[in-house]
Amino acid sequence: MSQPTTCHKTVKISYIAMGSNVTSSSGSPQLTINETLRRIPNDSISIEKVSRFYATPAFPPGSGPDFVNAAIAVETSLAPHALLSRLHKIERELGRERKSRWAARTIDLDLIAFDDCVLPDLETFEEWSALPLEQQMNLAPDHLILPHPRLQDRSFVLGPLCDIASDWRHPVLGQTAAEMFAARPDAERASLKPLPAPA
Repeated sequence: MSQPTTCHKTVKISYIAMGSNVTSSSGSPQLTINETLRRIPNDSISIEKVSRFYATPAFPPGSGPDFVNAAIAVETSLAPHALLSRLHKIERELGRERKSRWAARTIDLDLIAFDDCVLPDLETFEEWSALPLEQQMNLAPDHLILPHPRLQDRSFVLGPLCDIASDWRHPVLGQTAAEMFAARPDAERASLKPLPAPA
C-alpha cells in the first residue's frame, strides 16, 4: 500500500461517478446525466473531462433496470464535504430519494476521489473497504470516506474512470485506475457496453 497523503492545493482535481437507471423529470437516464452535467459547474466547480456513457447491469444483480454510468473529472476550490453537499443538492433536484440501499435511482453522484486525500483517516478507509458484501447491503457510513472505499471492486466505476484518468493512482492501494480495472473479472469488464455519444 502507498503512504496516504493529504491534499493542500487551492484547486483540487476530483473524480465523480454518475449513474441513472430510472426516468427523471429530464427524461431517460442518458438525458438525466446530460442535465446533471449542465447543473454541476458553477463559480467553484468546472468540469474538465467527461467519460463515455456506458450501459451496465444493476448492482447487485437483479436489483433493478440496467444503469447508464459515466464519470467526470472536475476542478474545484471547494472542500470535500462542500463538494459532496453540492452533488447531493443536484440529486434532490432531479428526484433522487434515498429510501433504501442500492434502489433504482434517477441520479446517483458519488465522490470517488478528491486529489490524493484519504478521509477521514486510513483506519476508517480500510475498515469500510474490507466490509463483506452482506454488510454493505445493510450498512452505509454516516460520514464521507475517500477514496470511495469500494471503487476498486466496481467495474462500472472503474471503466468510466479509465476514460478520463487511467493513470490516476489510488493513494492507499497504490494501483492506477487502469490496473484496478484490469484486475476485475473478464465477464464483469465485458458487461460495460459503451453507448453512442449523446446528442
